Amino acid sequence: MLEHGTWLAAFLVGLFGGVHCAGMCGGIVTALSLGTRTPAGTTPWPLLFSYNLGRIASYTLAGALAGGAGWFAARLVDVHLAQQGLQVLAALFMIALGLYLAGWWAGLAKVEQAGGVLWRRIEPLGRRLMPVRTPAQALALGGLWGWLPCGLVYSVLIWSLSAGGVVQGALLMLAFGLGTLPNLLLMGVMAARLGAWLRQRWVRYLAGGFVAGFGLLMLWQVVAG
Repeated sequence: MLEHGTWLAAFLVGLFGGVHCAGMCGGIVTALSLGTRTPAGTTPWPLLFSYNLGRIASYTLAGALAGGAGWFAARLVDVHLAQQGLQVLAALFMIALGLYLAGWWAGLAKVEQAGGVLWRRIEPLGRRLMPVRTPAQALALGGLWGWLPCGLVYSVLIWSLSAGGVVQGALLMLAFGLGTLPNLLLMGVMAARLGAWLRQRWVRYLAGGFVAGFGLLMLWQVVAG
């Protein structure tokens, strides 16, 4: 069973990962937000919330699948060894993610490119939902958007493999998705200002250092355990 501290850690990884969201998803959020403003020029909050609800739902589903796959794999071999192996893999991906967020190493970009194979099949479906006029359309579009190739998401999905089961994997990705929510909601209403702030070098270093440090802590816990 996942501890509350693990959910908090996943939330914080999503929150600090906002430096990546600014570059990866900021343009999408801005385009959707500007393209659906009301005649009075106000922000369409129901649509923005629906986009993000759909996105987080996709993350949660992916986490459930990853958690289930990890649980099944652990039953094929020694459970303890399998769990340790998955935890080491998750820790290494988290360290790689931290280096990626800080701009010190771009290895995860290769993982994102691999995910593009699936995205090329999904992305045309999103075009059919544009322009977005209703929360239902926004929810569906967000559900598709959740499968956008992203090293940040993939790293937490690898972590979900070691979560211990379907429910645990889903909760881990749900906590992560909620962590990404503040940045992406703000990106929809103040994209230029927030995007410029998140792209500052010291912000990237702080976020990357936090995530890489967390990965090192995960690795130490496995070795020490």
